[in-house]
Amino acid sequence: MSAPQKQTLLVGNPSDGDDHPREIAYRQRAASRPNVAGLFWMNGYKSNMEGDKALALDGWAADKGAACTRFDYSGHGISGGDFLDGTISRWLEESLAVFDQKTEGPQIVCGSSMGGWLALLLTRAHIARVGIEQSRIKGLVLIAPAIDMTKALMWDNFDDAARAELAATGIFLRPSDYGDDPYQITARLIEDGKAHLLGDAMIETGCPLHILQGVQDDTVPWQSSVDLVARLARDDVKLTLIKDGDHRLSRPQDLDLLIRAVESLLEH
Repeated sequence: MSAPQKQTLLVGNPSDGDDHPREIAYRQRAASRPNVAGLFWMNGYKSNMEGDKALALDGWAADKGAACTRFDYSGHGISGGDFLDGTISRWLEESLAVFDQKTEGPQIVCGSSMGGWLALLLTRAHIARVGIEQSRIKGLVLIAPAIDMTKALMWDNFDDAARAELAATGIFLRPSDYGDDPYQITARLIEDGKAHLLGDAMIETGCPLHILQGVQDDTVPWQSSVDLVARLARDDVKLTLIKDGDHRLSRPQDLDLLIRAVESLLEH
């Protein structure tokens, strides 16, 4: 199985004050069978499209003849742009550009961690544009979705020293459990995130969802996924709690669960 070639898409309109459009890298596997929904993968914060979950989905798509699209947000992976310029608004704009311009037909959108939040924001924006009846999003798989991450998992958890550092320098260096380099959390990211908070409002996607959540997740508390289910009152939602699962959910058994979740939505 050969990997799809890297392609790029420019995102950002100079007329909107964006002097430097971002070059967004994506890889797309074309469908080889008709009438099969494509997969659209959305990475987590500081992750990229070459991660275990993204590659597992791409491999499954190759075997099943389904299309698969994965990409890197600006400042991530092999896309252009500076990570420190990144905001939820920018990453959502890029996600919508790839989805709207580079995918066709029905799609199963899969989002991990921050990608889970962005997947819900993308769905809301897509429905606002085309209407729920015309939505091409036929299912959502959310892996440890970091809903309202900039508030619930960042700002609300910062102590006074962290908030003071952010105010003084515009950046807080937060130690990471997933690499040697700390997370560089900017004041711009925190402030911009306020415009995208889902809060306690009800969420309607117009499609079935499957949420995978590790109980041993020390980044996204499993209770947040339980709360999310309650707010998806009009949608068909399945929540799978993995008792020994952590935030990555990238073990072979976790990847098998991910594939089965996709297959169940395709059969829905």
